[in-house]
Amino acid sequence: MDFQTEEQIQHRMEELRLEHRDLDDVIARLLEEAPFDQLQVQRLKKRKLLLKDEMARLEAMLIPDIIA
Repeated sequence: MDFQTEEQIQHRMEELRLEHRDLDDVIARLLEEAPFDQLQVQRLKKRKLLLKDEMARLEAMLIPDIIA
């Protein structure tokens, strides 16, 4: 995905934060049920990690490079 403006990056980051939060809720609900599908929980947790990685990448795009 190619972003042109800081505003687009911020918008995408907000979408990712929302999805990350939603996954937290889904995982918590699944873990409350006994028995729960361990494979499904693992997949959701992996998705959360991917979202976190993408958020970190986008955040790095917002921070200007500083030459020391």
